[in-house]
Amino acid sequence: MIGAKAIIRCLEEEGVTTVFGYPGGAVLPLYDELRKSDINHVLIRNEQNAVHFASGYARGSKRVGVCIATSGPGATNLITGIATAYMDSIPVVIITGQVSSELIGSDAFQEADILGATQPFTKHNYLVKSAAEIPKIMKEAFYIASTGRPGPVLVDVPVDIQKEALRFSYPKEVSITGYKPTYEGHRGQIKRAVQAIKKSVKPLIYAGGGVIAADAIEELRNFAASSRIPVVNSLMGIGSFPHDSELYVGIVGSHGHSYSNRIMSCADLIIIVGVRLSDRATKKLEQMNPDLEVVHIDIDPAEIGKNIATTIPVVGHAKNILADLNENEIALDTGEWLEEIKEIKLEYPVLFNMDNSMGLVSPKHVLGMLSEILDDSAAVTADVGQNQIWAARNYQIMGTRGYYTSGGLGTMGYSLPAAAGMKMADESRQVISIMGDGSIQMCLGELGTVSEHNVGIKIILFNNNRLGMVRELQDNAYGKGKHSAVVFDISTDFVKIAEAYGIKGVRVKTNNEFDAEIEKAMAHDGPYMIECIVHPDYATI
Repeated sequence: MIGAKAIIRCLEEEGVTTVFGYPGGAVLPLYDELRKSDINHVLIRNEQNAVHFASGYARGSKRVGVCIATSGPGATNLITGIATAYMDSIPVVIITGQVSSELIGSDAFQEADILGATQPFTKHNYLVKSAAEIPKIMKEAFYIASTGRPGPVLVDVPVDIQKEALRFSYPKEVSITGYKPTYEGHRGQIKRAVQAIKKSVKPLIYAGGGVIAADAIEELRNFAASSRIPVVNSLMGIGSFPHDSELYVGIVGSHGHSYSNRIMSCADLIIIVGVRLSDRATKKLEQMNPDLEVVHIDIDPAEIGKNIATTIPVVGHAKNILADLNENEIALDTGEWLEEIKEIKLEYPVLFNMDNSMGLVSPKHVLGMLSEILDDSAAVTADVGQNQIWAARNYQIMGTRGYYTSGGLGTMGYSLPAAAGMKMADESRQVISIMGDGSIQMCLGELGTVSEHNVGIKIILFNNNRLGMVRELQDNAYGKGKHSAVVFDISTDFVKIAEAYGIKGVRVKTNNEFDAEIEKAMAHDGPYMIECIVHPDYATI
């Protein structure tokens, strides 16, 4: 067989049933073989969004997402999507076409050094130099993407290699020198962690996206319940712990709850599980308890101690380590600490837009309504900007509900394609895309993809006719009203755009109108957009 067919066979061997892509000259042989396969190909409208689709698919299916693009501009269009997946630890395999091997380095038509361009934000990338390498490289790519700390892997395949003959044999196992992720925590470190936890008076669990990536939600909830230790989340950790639990005390970080940040400052021990501790996710160190002890659990040793001093590092898979902690049957008397937390909540109330909707739609109301009517397994994908914070603070997690966003890179235009990919992975799951009028214009073309495949996502579009988050940041940095380049001088009719793509769309201007339309949207068999008119002064704080 030829190299292109070998790639398709590798995908089939890995159980891939859906790929997202955009064809071009350097992947013509690959697409010819894909035509003969049972693998479903979703033709997206922009390569960047192919990665977002694959990312959402990976999050929804708990498998590796796959996308394809041609060489040159096709490959470079992928870059923002790849960086987004890398920052949020999403397993994606990206296959790119490349100019013929003998033309590499000659500035050939549609040539770009995609390996060099993506090296900083892929777990690994490959340039295939012979068709015989394809089975081994593809096996390694899926293994690397899905093991350890997940992330994107890129495979660049010159067009001549796609046409080159080989004898196909797919490896059953893979062994990569120097790559051996640690899954089991060091017994001595776990023992030290248990001892420190038992001695603590004001312990706190800080759960991040690593808990979700490790499928450790049940273990986290069991550990918190048995130990009686309260839990805070990072933005990426939302969904790992139910909001209706008395042990849940909110979101920390620059866009978190003020009371949650205060609670973190008072803790004498923090158990950090799967958190990068970036500048947005950590309070200023000088505001922390000077006697604070930190137990940091992470599968990536590079993250431990990077941004905050760690007392007890535990490298390993969060699911396994939390299971080990559960075996120790830690049961603390945290009654006084929980009472203090209640007092802190009263001292730092949530001052969030109770009455400033100015008669228009209140995002707080919208997210509250979604919290009431959605299934306990529903997923919300939030975009980047004010809508992201509104959703994070107001969408209530119950059962196995999920909240997904671009938390690391902060990529506008992520929500819609990610939601569609997630819905394609599990058609039975309710999936809601939360967007702003700025972010949706980064991915408007994907309404065509959603319509073409009748992907039944529901799009909640908050429209204040401006870049609300940037405007708010300008208010805070330079003084209220000192804005620059944040207002759209024309008012876009997003309902007409949705309808032009064959998607049902409505515009609402009041909370009552939204309540009536969301019921219709959820009953509608197919995609549905509700454009919510929001007052420009409706802020996140």
